[in-house]
Amino acid sequence: MKKFTKSEVRAVGVILLGIFVLSFFNFRVSLRRARDSQRKSDIGSIYEALNNYFQDFGQFPLSSADGKIIACKGPETKLDPLTGVVINLVPCGWGQDALRDVMDLEYPEYLKALPADIHAKKGATYLYLSTGSRYQLYAALEGKTEAEYDVKIVARNLKCGLRICNFGKASGNTPLDKSIEEYENELAKQKK
Repeated sequence: MKKFTKSEVRAVGVILLGIFVLSFFNFRVSLRRARDSQRKSDIGSIYEALNNYFQDFGQFPLSSADGKIIACKGPETKLDPLTGVVINLVPCGWGQDALRDVMDLEYPEYLKALPADIHAKKGATYLYLSTGSRYQLYAALEGKTEAEYDVKIVARNLKCGLRICNFGKASGNTPLDKSIEEYENELAKQKK
C-alpha cells in the first residue's frame, strides 16, 4: 500500500477544515433559530393565557414598571369587600410564577409558570405593557432575518432586558409599533 504524499495530506486537511467551519457556522445558526422559535412559542403561550384570563375577569392584568405581569399573590393581596375585586396583586416572576386566579387555587392555571427568555441569565427578558383593557407583549429575537422581526418595534427602542425588543403580540387590534396610550388617543379622536 502506497503512503500519502504531504500535498495529499494537506489537501485532505484543508477539505476537512472547510467542512468543519461550514458545519460549525450552520450549527450556530440552527441553535439561534431554535432559541428564537422557543421565544415565539413562549409569547404565543402567554398570549393565549392572557386572553383566557380576560375571558374570566373581563380585563387583562396590569403591567409593572419593569414590564412584568401584575397578577400574583403577595402578602397584602385580598378581596376588596366592597367591590369583590382582588387588590394588592404583585408582579409575577418570569420563569417562576403561575398565571392563575390567585383567590381560587382549585381553578385551573392559565399557565403553570410564565416562561422566561432562554437567555434570562444573560439579561434577556420579555416585556409586558398593559392598561387593563389592552396589552402588548414583546421579546427580542436574535435573528434579524426572522420573518417576525419587526423594525417598527425596534424603532420604539423598548427594552427586553438588556436587548431591544423586536417581536411581539398584542390584544385585539392593538398595534405593536406605538404605545397603547397613543393608540387609545387615536381611537378617541376617531369617535369625535
